[in-house]
Amino acid sequence: MAERRKYKKRFCKYCEAKVDFMDYKDVGALRFSLSERYKIMPRRLTGNCKRHQDMISTVIKRARAAALVPYTVTRKTVVTAPFENLR
Repeated sequence: MAERRKYKKRFCKYCEAKVDFMDYKDVGALRFSLSERYKIMPRRLTGNCKRHQDMISTVIKRARAAALVPYTVTRKTVVTAPFENLR
């Protein structure tokens, strides 16, 4: 028999909101797709569909190039509230 899932099925919140365009300047909306070290969260954790995950990755890469979001945070520097300065 097939194994059962041990977690609940996550749904794409961008599909529910019918989002067609994401802006790289809206850094507050990107915080849900970034980890505390500013890495892009995978689809299996966020529940995004492939279309919106591709959009998010493109938008985050553009925001990084524009210096709105840092690339990564090192382990040596402790960040207490990583998304406090992103507004």
